[in-house]
Amino acid sequence: MPTLGAAFAIFAALSLASEAGYLRAAEGLVSDEAAAASRLAWAATSPRVHSEPIHAALLDYLRITRAREWRGAAAASGDDPATAHAIAQLERTVRAEAARPDVGTPAGTELLVSLDSITNNRRARIAAAARDVPTLYVVTLVVSGLALIANSGALVFRSSLRTSLLIVGAASVVGLSLALLFALSAPWSGPFIVSGHPLDATIEDLRSGFFTGGP
Repeated sequence: MPTLGAAFAIFAALSLASEAGYLRAAEGLVSDEAAAASRLAWAATSPRVHSEPIHAALLDYLRITRAREWRGAAAASGDDPATAHAIAQLERTVRAEAARPDVGTPAGTELLVSLDSITNNRRARIAAAARDVPTLYVVTLVVSGLALIANSGALVFRSSLRTSLLIVGAASVVGLSLALLFALSAPWSGPFIVSGHPLDATIEDLRSGFFTGGP
C-alpha cells in the first residue's frame, strides 16, 4: 500500500502540475493576442492613417472569435468560415491602408507588424486548443490508480465496515484526481474554459472609442 500510494501520488502530482502549467500558458496566449490587437488599434491612430476601417474590421474579428472560435472543436480546428472571413477582411483592410503612399513607412510597418502579431498569436492559440492530454499520462494514472484500489480491496476483504472505508477513500481519491486532470487538460472544451477577458476588454475599448479619444 505505501509503495502503490506513493507511486500514484507522484504520477498524479507530476501530471496535474504539467496540466496546470499548460492552462497558465494558454491564458498567456490569450493575453498576448489581446495585446497585439490593442497594438494594432493604436497603430491605426497614426497620422494620415484611416483608423475607422481598421477598427471596424478588428472589432468584427474579435467579436466573431469570442462567439464562434472559443469552445470545442471550433477552437481547435480554426476553420470556422465566419472567423476565417473576418481575419481575411482584417488582413485586406490593414494591408491596403499600409500600402497607401501618404501613410509613410514607419506607420505602415507598425500596422503590418501588429497585424502579423495578431495572426501569429491566433495560430498559437489554435495549436494550444488542439492539444490533448498525453495518452501515457492517462494510462499511467489509470493503471496505478486501479492497482491502488485493487490492493486496498485485497487488504479489507472480509474485514470490518470501518476498515472497508479504506477502499472507498482510495477510489474517491483516484477518481477525483483523474477528473481534475481531464478538467485542466482541456482549457477550450472542458469545465475550465480559458478566460477571454483580455479580448473582451479590447472589444469594449473599440466600442467606446477609447483608441480614438472618444467618449
